Amino acid sequence: MTFVATSRMECLFQRCHKEPVFLSAFRSVLLMSCLVLVLTVSMYPGLWSIGVQLHSALTGSYVPGHHCVLLINSPNEQAAKDIGRAIMERRLAASVNILSRTSTMYYWKGEIQDASEVLMLVKTKTSRIQQVIDYVRSIHPYANPEVLSFSVEDGSLAYMKWMDEAIPED
Repeated sequence: MTFVATSRMECLFQRCHKEPVFLSAFRSVLLMSCLVLVLTVSMYPGLWSIGVQLHSALTGSYVPGHHCVLLINSPNEQAAKDIGRAIMERRLAASVNILSRTSTMYYWKGEIQDASEVLMLVKTKTSRIQQVIDYVRSIHPYANPEVLSFSVEDGSLAYMKWMDEAIPED
C-alpha cells in the first residue's frame, strides 16, 4: 500500500513540474516570436532596400517605385536654394534641381491667383517622402506648400545606384 501511495505521489509530483516547464517554454516561444515580429517591422525599410538592391544586382533591372521625384514650389530663388540646401544637408535627397521663374495660376480663397515661382525637383527614395514633406512644411514660407511626389518607374540603373549610395538608410 505504501508503494501505491508513493507511486501516486511521484506521478502527481511529475505532473506539477511538467506544467511549469511547459508554460515556461510557451512563454519563451511567445517572447521570441514577439521579438522577431518587432525587429522585422522596425527593420522593414532597410530589409526592403536590401531586397531591391539584391534584385537589381541579380537581374540587372530596376524595381519600379523605389525612387521618386518631388515637385516643390517656392516664392523665389533664394527660398528654393535655402530649402534645397537644408534638404541636402539632412541627406533626405540625392539631388535638387532649381528651375527659375515658372508661371503659376492657382485658386486661393475663391479667386484665381497668378504668380511667379521657382520650381524644385527633389530626387529621393520613396521611403524618405514623408520626412521630406514634414521638413519642408516646417521651414517653407508658404502656409500650404506644394509638395507632390511622382514615382520613378524606370531609368538609368547606374543613376539609381548612385541615388541609393547618396541617401543613407533609414
